[in-house]
Amino acid sequence: MGATDSVGIIDLNSHQALPPITGTVNTHGSALTPDGHYLVAGSLTDHDSEDPVSRPEGVTEEDHAAHHGGGAAAASEGATTGRIYVVDTAKGEIARTVKVPGPVHHVVVTPDGRFAVSTHPMGGGISVVDLESGELVKTVATGPAPNYVVATDNGQSILVSNTDNGTVSEVDNRHWFVKRNHRVGGGPEHMVLSPDNETLYVNDGKSGDVVVLGLSRGEVLERYEVGPQPHGVGLSADGQILYATSKGGNQVVRIELASGTRDSMPLAPAPYHLAVSPVDGSLLITSRAEAKLWVLDPGSLEIIDDVSLDGIGHQISLEAY
Repeated sequence: MGATDSVGIIDLNSHQALPPITGTVNTHGSALTPDGHYLVAGSLTDHDSEDPVSRPEGVTEEDHAAHHGGGAAAASEGATTGRIYVVDTAKGEIARTVKVPGPVHHVVVTPDGRFAVSTHPMGGGISVVDLESGELVKTVATGPAPNYVVATDNGQSILVSNTDNGTVSEVDNRHWFVKRNHRVGGGPEHMVLSPDNETLYVNDGKSGDVVVLGLSRGEVLERYEVGPQPHGVGLSADGQILYATSKGGNQVVRIELASGTRDSMPLAPAPYHLAVSPVDGSLLITSRAEAKLWVLDPGSLEIIDDVSLDGIGHQISLEAY
Protein backbone atom coordinates (compact mmCIF):
# COMPACT_ATOMS: atom_id res chain seq x y z
CA MET A 1 0.00 0.00 0.00
CA GLY A 2 2.95 2.34 -0.57
CA ALA A 3 2.88 5.49 1.53
CA THR A 4 0.21 4.15 3.89
CA ASP A 5 2.90 1.85 5.32
CA SER A 6 0.88 -1.35 5.21
CA VAL A 7 0.05 -4.40 3.12
CA GLY A 8 -3.59 -4.88 2.11
CA ILE A 9 -5.26 -8.29 2.13
CA ILE A 10 -8.25 -9.19 -0.06
CA ASP A 11 -10.38 -12.34 0.21
CA LEU A 12 -10.67 -13.46 -3.43
CA ASN A 13 -13.95 -15.31 -2.89
CA SER A 14 -15.88 -12.51 -1.22
CA HIS A 15 -13.84 -9.56 -2.60
CA GLN A 16 -13.73 -8.20 0.92
CA ALA A 17 -10.79 -6.31 2.38
CA LEU A 18 -9.39 -7.97 5.51
CA PRO A 19 -7.36 -6.28 8.27
CA PRO A 20 -4.06 -5.12 6.75
CA ILE A 21 -0.53 -5.99 7.80
CA THR A 22 1.03 -2.95 9.45
CA GLY A 23 4.56 -1.96 10.44
CA THR A 24 6.06 -1.86 6.93
CA VAL A 25 7.42 1.34 5.38
CA ASN A 26 6.45 2.46 1.87
CA THR A 27 5.92 -1.10 0.63
CA HIS A 28 5.78 -1.60 -3.12
CA GLY A 29 7.06 -5.04 -4.18
CA SER A 30 5.55 -8.23 -2.77
CA ALA A 31 5.80 -11.98 -3.31
CA LEU A 32 4.60 -15.11 -1.53
CA THR A 33 6.56 -18.25 -0.80
CA PRO A 34 5.11 -21.26 -2.70
CA ASP A 35 3.48 -22.65 0.45
CA GLY A 36 1.93 -19.28 1.26
CA HIS A 37 3.53 -19.27 4.71
CA TYR A 38 5.49 -16.08 4.18
CA LEU A 39 4.96 -12.85 2.27
CA VAL A 40 8.04 -10.87 1.28
CA ALA A 41 7.36 -7.13 0.97
CA GLY A 42 9.95 -4.61 -0.24
CA SER A 43 10.26 -1.00 0.90
CA LEU A 44 10.76 1.72 -1.73
CA THR A 45 12.41 3.99 0.83
CA ASP A 46 16.03 4.87 1.53
CA HIS A 47 16.31 3.75 5.14
CA ASP A 48 19.54 5.63 5.76
CA SER A 49 17.38 8.71 6.02
CA GLU A 50 14.04 7.05 6.83
CA ASP A 51 12.50 9.32 4.19
CA PRO A 52 11.15 8.38 0.75
CA VAL A 53 13.67 8.63 -2.07
CA SER A 54 14.08 12.32 -2.97
CA ARG A 55 12.19 13.10 -6.16
CA PRO A 56 10.93 16.12 -8.11
CA GLU A 57 7.56 17.57 -7.18
CA GLY A 58 4.72 15.86 -9.04
CA VAL A 59 6.68 12.65 -9.74
CA THR A 60 5.55 9.52 -7.91
CA GLU A 61 7.99 7.57 -5.75
CA GLU A 62 7.68 4.58 -8.11
CA ASP A 63 8.28 6.50 -11.32
CA HIS A 64 11.26 8.30 -9.83
CA ALA A 65 12.93 5.14 -8.53
CA ALA A 66 12.14 3.09 -11.62
CA HIS A 67 13.59 5.59 -14.03
CA HIS A 68 16.35 7.17 -11.97
CA GLY A 69 18.89 4.43 -12.60
CA GLY A 70 22.05 4.14 -10.59
CA GLY A 71 24.53 2.85 -13.16
CA ALA A 72 25.29 -0.60 -14.45
CA ALA A 73 26.88 -1.96 -11.29
CA ALA A 74 24.82 -3.36 -8.47
CA ALA A 75 25.18 -1.63 -5.13
CA SER A 76 27.72 -3.13 -2.79
CA GLU A 77 26.58 -5.42 0.00
CA GLY A 78 27.71 -2.80 2.52
CA ALA A 79 25.29 -0.19 1.21
CA THR A 80 22.35 -1.57 3.18
CA THR A 81 19.85 1.24 2.77
CA GLY A 82 16.76 -0.80 1.84
CA ARG A 83 14.48 -3.22 3.64
CA ILE A 84 12.45 -6.30 2.91
CA TYR A 85 9.88 -7.52 5.41
CA VAL A 86 9.23 -11.25 5.81
CA VAL A 87 5.64 -11.58 7.02
CA ASP A 88 4.15 -14.66 8.68
CA THR A 89 0.82 -14.82 6.82
CA ALA A 90 -0.90 -17.01 9.42
CA LYS A 91 -0.19 -14.48 12.16
CA GLY A 92 -0.35 -11.39 9.96
CA GLU A 93 2.84 -10.15 11.59
CA ILE A 94 6.35 -9.26 10.46
CA ALA A 95 8.60 -12.19 11.35
CA ARG A 96 11.87 -10.66 10.15
CA THR A 97 13.22 -7.46 8.63
CA VAL A 98 16.28 -7.79 6.35
CA LYS A 99 18.58 -5.01 5.13
CA VAL A 100 19.19 -4.93 1.38
CA PRO A 101 21.28 -2.59 -0.83
CA GLY A 102 18.84 0.18 -1.65
CA PRO A 103 15.14 0.91 -2.11
CA VAL A 104 13.20 -2.10 -3.41
CA HIS A 105 10.93 -1.90 -6.42
CA HIS A 106 9.68 -5.42 -7.16
CA VAL A 107 10.19 -8.82 -5.57
CA VAL A 108 9.99 -12.51 -6.49
CA VAL A 109 10.51 -15.69 -4.46
CA THR A 110 12.31 -18.56 -6.19
CA PRO A 111 10.10 -21.63 -6.92
CA ASP A 112 11.82 -23.66 -4.20
CA GLY A 113 10.90 -21.00 -1.64
CA ARG A 114 14.52 -20.52 -0.63
CA PHE A 115 15.41 -17.04 -1.88
CA ALA A 116 13.78 -13.63 -2.17
CA VAL A 117 15.07 -11.60 -5.12
CA SER A 118 14.54 -7.83 -5.23
CA THR A 119 15.18 -5.21 -7.91
CA HIS A 120 17.01 -2.02 -6.92
CA PRO A 121 16.39 0.65 -9.60
CA MET A 122 18.90 3.09 -8.16
CA GLY A 123 21.57 0.43 -7.72
CA GLY A 124 21.58 -1.22 -11.13
CA GLY A 125 20.96 -4.76 -10.00
CA ILE A 126 19.22 -7.32 -7.83
CA SER A 127 19.77 -8.61 -4.31
CA VAL A 128 19.31 -12.19 -3.11
CA VAL A 129 18.20 -12.99 0.45
CA ASP A 130 18.21 -16.49 1.93
CA LEU A 131 14.78 -16.75 3.58
CA GLU A 132 15.87 -19.47 6.01
CA SER A 133 18.86 -17.60 7.43
CA GLY A 134 17.62 -14.09 6.75
CA GLU A 135 21.00 -13.19 5.26
CA LEU A 136 21.80 -11.15 2.16
CA VAL A 137 23.82 -13.69 0.18
CA LYS A 138 24.39 -12.06 -3.21
CA THR A 139 24.03 -8.95 -5.34
CA VAL A 140 24.06 -9.19 -9.13
CA ALA A 141 24.52 -6.30 -11.58
CA THR A 142 21.94 -6.50 -14.37
CA GLY A 143 21.65 -3.04 -15.96
CA PRO A 144 20.46 0.52 -15.37
CA ALA A 145 17.10 0.89 -13.60
CA PRO A 146 16.14 -2.77 -13.08
CA ASN A 147 12.37 -2.77 -12.74
CA TYR A 148 10.47 -6.06 -12.62
CA VAL A 149 11.55 -9.63 -11.88
CA VAL A 150 10.02 -13.05 -12.59
CA ALA A 151 11.23 -16.62 -12.05
CA THR A 152 10.94 -19.60 -14.39
CA ASP A 153 8.93 -22.48 -12.93
CA ASN A 154 11.77 -24.93 -13.60
CA GLY A 155 13.96 -23.09 -11.11
CA GLN A 156 16.70 -22.36 -13.63
CA SER A 157 16.48 -18.61 -14.22
CA ILE A 158 15.44 -15.22 -12.88
CA LEU A 159 14.44 -12.64 -15.51
CA VAL A 160 14.99 -8.93 -14.83
CA SER A 161 13.78 -6.00 -16.96
CA ASN A 162 16.29 -3.14 -17.19
CA THR A 163 14.26 -0.08 -18.11
CA ASP A 164 17.04 2.33 -19.00
CA ASN A 165 18.90 0.21 -21.57
CA GLY A 166 16.07 -1.80 -23.15
CA THR A 167 17.23 -5.23 -22.02
CA VAL A 168 16.02 -8.24 -20.08
CA SER A 169 18.73 -10.03 -18.08
CA GLU A 170 18.52 -13.79 -17.60
CA VAL A 171 20.17 -14.70 -14.30
CA ASP A 172 21.29 -18.20 -13.35
CA ASN A 173 19.79 -18.70 -9.91
CA ARG A 174 22.02 -21.57 -8.90
CA HIS A 175 25.30 -19.66 -9.26
CA TRP A 176 23.88 -16.10 -9.46
CA PHE A 177 25.37 -14.60 -12.60
CA VAL A 178 23.89 -13.04 -15.75
CA LYS A 179 24.05 -15.75 -18.39
CA ARG A 180 22.28 -13.83 -21.17
CA ASN A 181 21.04 -10.33 -21.93
CA HIS A 182 18.09 -10.04 -24.31
CA ARG A 183 17.68 -6.82 -26.28
CA VAL A 184 14.01 -5.83 -26.47
CA GLY A 185 14.45 -2.07 -26.95
CA GLY A 186 12.36 0.76 -25.52
CA GLY A 187 11.77 0.83 -21.78
CA PRO A 188 10.91 -2.68 -20.52
CA GLU A 189 9.00 -2.77 -17.24
CA HIS A 190 6.43 -5.29 -15.96
CA MET A 191 6.59 -8.85 -17.30
CA VAL A 192 4.71 -12.14 -17.26
CA LEU A 193 6.03 -15.56 -18.27
CA SER A 194 4.10 -18.16 -20.27
CA PRO A 195 3.21 -21.43 -18.46
CA ASP A 196 5.76 -23.36 -20.56
CA ASN A 197 8.57 -20.92 -19.61
CA GLU A 198 9.28 -20.29 -23.31
CA THR A 199 7.73 -16.86 -23.90
CA LEU A 200 8.10 -13.65 -21.94
CA TYR A 201 5.62 -10.78 -22.33
CA VAL A 202 7.18 -7.41 -21.45
CA ASN A 203 5.48 -4.02 -21.17
CA ASP A 204 7.42 -1.36 -23.06
CA GLY A 205 6.74 1.93 -21.31
CA LYS A 206 8.18 3.97 -24.18
CA SER A 207 6.28 2.51 -27.14
CA GLY A 208 3.04 1.60 -25.38
CA ASP A 209 3.34 -2.02 -26.54
CA VAL A 210 3.72 -5.45 -25.00
CA VAL A 211 6.86 -7.04 -26.46
CA VAL A 212 6.81 -10.82 -26.96
CA LEU A 213 10.25 -12.33 -26.31
CA GLY A 214 11.03 -15.92 -27.31
CA LEU A 215 13.50 -17.07 -24.67
CA SER A 216 14.97 -20.09 -26.47
CA ARG A 217 16.45 -17.98 -29.25
CA GLY A 218 16.36 -14.64 -27.50
CA GLU A 219 14.31 -13.01 -30.25
CA VAL A 220 11.46 -10.51 -30.24
CA LEU A 221 8.59 -12.40 -31.87
CA GLU A 222 5.74 -9.90 -31.81
CA ARG A 223 4.50 -6.59 -30.46
CA TYR A 224 0.97 -5.85 -29.28
CA GLU A 225 -0.38 -2.33 -28.85
CA VAL A 226 -1.63 -1.49 -25.37
CA GLY A 227 -1.68 2.30 -25.14
CA PRO A 228 0.15 5.14 -23.35
CA GLN A 229 2.03 4.18 -20.16
CA PRO A 230 1.37 0.43 -20.17
CA HIS A 231 1.83 -0.97 -16.69
CA GLY A 232 0.20 -4.16 -15.44
CA VAL A 233 0.39 -7.32 -17.53
CA GLY A 234 -0.97 -10.83 -17.01
CA LEU A 235 -1.94 -14.10 -18.67
CA SER A 236 -4.91 -16.41 -18.38
CA ALA A 237 -4.15 -19.69 -16.59
CA ASP A 238 -3.80 -21.53 -19.91
CA GLY A 239 -1.51 -18.86 -21.32
CA GLN A 240 -3.80 -18.17 -24.27
CA ILE A 241 -5.03 -14.67 -23.39
CA LEU A 242 -2.87 -11.64 -22.59
CA TYR A 243 -4.14 -8.76 -20.47
CA ALA A 244 -2.52 -5.36 -19.95
CA THR A 245 -3.37 -1.96 -18.52
CA SER A 246 -2.71 1.43 -20.10
CA LYS A 247 -2.31 3.83 -17.20
CA GLY A 248 -2.07 6.86 -19.48
CA GLY A 249 -4.84 5.72 -21.81
CA ASN A 250 -7.29 4.74 -19.04
CA GLN A 251 -8.03 1.33 -20.51
CA VAL A 252 -7.52 -2.39 -20.09
CA VAL A 253 -6.65 -4.55 -23.12
CA ARG A 254 -7.41 -8.20 -23.84
CA ILE A 255 -5.52 -10.04 -26.63
CA GLU A 256 -6.25 -13.56 -27.85
CA LEU A 257 -2.76 -14.77 -28.67
CA ALA A 258 -3.73 -17.45 -31.19
CA SER A 259 -5.64 -15.04 -33.43
CA GLY A 260 -4.22 -11.68 -32.37
CA THR A 261 -7.73 -10.39 -31.70
CA ARG A 262 -7.56 -7.29 -29.52
CA ASP A 263 -10.35 -5.92 -27.34
CA SER A 264 -10.20 -2.98 -24.98
CA MET A 265 -12.42 -1.38 -22.37
CA PRO A 266 -12.22 2.07 -20.75
CA LEU A 267 -11.13 1.91 -17.12
CA ALA A 268 -10.47 5.06 -15.13
CA PRO A 269 -8.72 6.54 -13.41
CA ALA A 270 -5.20 5.27 -14.17
CA PRO A 271 -5.42 1.45 -14.19
CA TYR A 272 -2.19 0.24 -12.66
CA HIS A 273 -1.00 -3.16 -11.40
CA LEU A 274 -2.78 -6.26 -12.72
CA ALA A 275 -3.08 -9.88 -11.66
CA VAL A 276 -5.28 -12.81 -12.70
CA SER A 277 -7.20 -14.45 -9.86
CA PRO A 278 -6.42 -18.15 -9.32
CA VAL A 279 -9.96 -18.60 -8.00
CA ASP A 280 -12.01 -17.74 -11.09
CA GLY A 281 -9.69 -16.08 -13.62
CA SER A 282 -11.06 -12.60 -12.96
CA LEU A 283 -8.78 -9.61 -13.42
CA LEU A 284 -7.60 -7.74 -10.33
CA ILE A 285 -6.51 -4.20 -11.18
CA THR A 286 -5.51 -1.35 -8.89
CA SER A 287 -5.77 2.36 -9.62
CA ARG A 288 -2.76 4.68 -9.48
CA ALA A 289 -5.03 7.65 -8.75
CA GLU A 290 -7.55 6.24 -6.27
CA ALA A 291 -7.42 3.80 -3.33
CA LYS A 292 -9.33 1.00 -5.01
CA LEU A 293 -9.07 -2.39 -6.69
CA TRP A 294 -11.34 -3.34 -9.58
CA VAL A 295 -12.44 -6.92 -10.24
CA LEU A 296 -13.13 -7.44 -13.96
CA ASP A 297 -14.74 -10.23 -15.96
CA PRO A 298 -11.88 -11.76 -17.99
CA GLY A 299 -14.03 -12.16 -21.10
CA SER A 300 -16.10 -8.99 -21.34
CA LEU A 301 -13.73 -6.78 -19.29
CA GLU A 302 -16.78 -5.45 -17.47
CA ILE A 303 -16.37 -4.41 -13.82
CA ILE A 304 -17.69 -7.11 -11.47
CA ASP A 305 -16.75 -5.44 -8.21
CA ASP A 306 -14.99 -2.40 -6.80
CA VAL A 307 -13.00 -2.89 -3.59
CA SER A 308 -11.96 0.08 -1.43
CA LEU A 309 -8.37 0.02 -0.20
CA ASP A 310 -6.54 1.97 2.48
CA GLY A 311 -4.00 3.27 -0.05
CA ILE A 312 -2.67 2.85 -3.58
CA GLY A 313 -2.22 -0.84 -4.41
CA HIS A 314 1.14 -1.84 -5.91
CA GLN A 315 2.51 -5.33 -6.72
CA ILE A 316 -0.17 -7.98 -6.20
CA SER A 317 0.72 -11.41 -4.76
CA LEU A 318 -1.73 -14.28 -5.06
CA GLU A 319 -1.96 -17.33 -2.83
CA ALA A 320 -2.36 -20.51 -4.90
CA TYR A 321 -5.60 -22.46 -4.53
